Amino acid sequence: MPAALAAYTEQIARGGNPSSLHAAGQAARRVLEDARESLAASLGAHPTEIVFTSGGTEADNLAVKGLYWSRTAEDPCRRRILCSGVEHHAVADTVEWLVAHEGAEAVWLPCDSAGATSLEALRAELAREPESVALVALMWANNEVGTVQPVLEAAALAGEHGVPLHSDAVQAFGHLPVDVASSSLATVAVSGHKVGAPVGTGALVVRRDVVLTPVQHGGGQQRGLRSGTLDAAGAAAFAVAAREAVARLPEEAARLGRLRDALVDAVLRAVPDAALSGPGPDAVEGARLPGIAHFTFPGCEGDSLLFLLDMAGIATSTGSACTAGVPRPSHVLLAMGRTEEQARGSQRFSLGWNSTQDDVDRLAAAIGPAVAQARTAGMAGRESAIATASTRGRPRG
Repeated sequence: MPAALAAYTEQIARGGNPSSLHAAGQAARRVLEDARESLAASLGAHPTEIVFTSGGTEADNLAVKGLYWSRTAEDPCRRRILCSGVEHHAVADTVEWLVAHEGAEAVWLPCDSAGATSLEALRAELAREPESVALVALMWANNEVGTVQPVLEAAALAGEHGVPLHSDAVQAFGHLPVDVASSSLATVAVSGHKVGAPVGTGALVVRRDVVLTPVQHGGGQQRGLRSGTLDAAGAAAFAVAAREAVARLPEEAARLGRLRDALVDAVLRAVPDAALSGPGPDAVEGARLPGIAHFTFPGCEGDSLLFLLDMAGIATSTGSACTAGVPRPSHVLLAMGRTEEQARGSQRFSLGWNSTQDDVDRLAAAIGPAVAQARTAGMAGRESAIATASTRGRPRG
């Protein structure tokens, strides 16, 4: 975003460590604190509740680990983490780490075929043994299929039992109204690059009455919750991008929604057997993010389709995670009831502040031939694998 870039370059040219006492350091401190106040206003939070981070992943780690450790320190019986089955890996993998290393017990909450997490399952788990629950984790909106989650209702349910709820709002902030003060949320993670700020900027909103155990230690910056030298330039850029995104949110959400609908229509015309993931076109308003359209393409490998579209100048995502170089089908699609084969043929199309109708038109022209080529490549690969297996199975002469 141009305004964010201007704010970043202006401050990066000045330099200065915000923790230093000399004039340059104090000037950087003023820029940082102005950015904190501005970002807080964009999030409906108090400035003291803003903890700047290097992005959403760090913010999620600080929230989930920090809440778990502080809650178990108060009561060792609090070992259960109630977590949606469609969380971003920044949350899901953190929960799994706590299970493996800190004695946590993960309870993965189910979702429906559109990817919406079950409030009834959450209510039942909270009622079953509320004193054993350390925290609840539920993202604001899913990053792969765009499903908006019942996060405010979930936070209210958790609050009835005195259980904190963390929400990863990385995908939602700037595209949906996010007001922390009017919610019962304990912590909220956001990321700068989703709203046009530089990659590597983010923040965690920590309600003032919430106690977190720090993940990293050092100089005691930011209420002692996140020690380390602060990036004044990144914070300034994030604040500007957030302010602009929130100011034009209604119009921009409507614009992106129109582009998304045009993209969905174009893909389904070009590839009639493609399956739209998440809430359907007739879903109630607000059920899905305005800038995400996710499809599965039968007979395609998602990676092959991604590379073909990339060659056409179109950047997409498969939505799958890669661990140690081994491709895995999307856990989100599996949780929604898709088969592994269906999940492997997924593709996510994201629209943002710089997306235009020209981008949609380019995809409309490219998607049909790309899918056809990916399917041909997939069939050839399967036939080769079958032939190899058949040869290996023959008795030696």
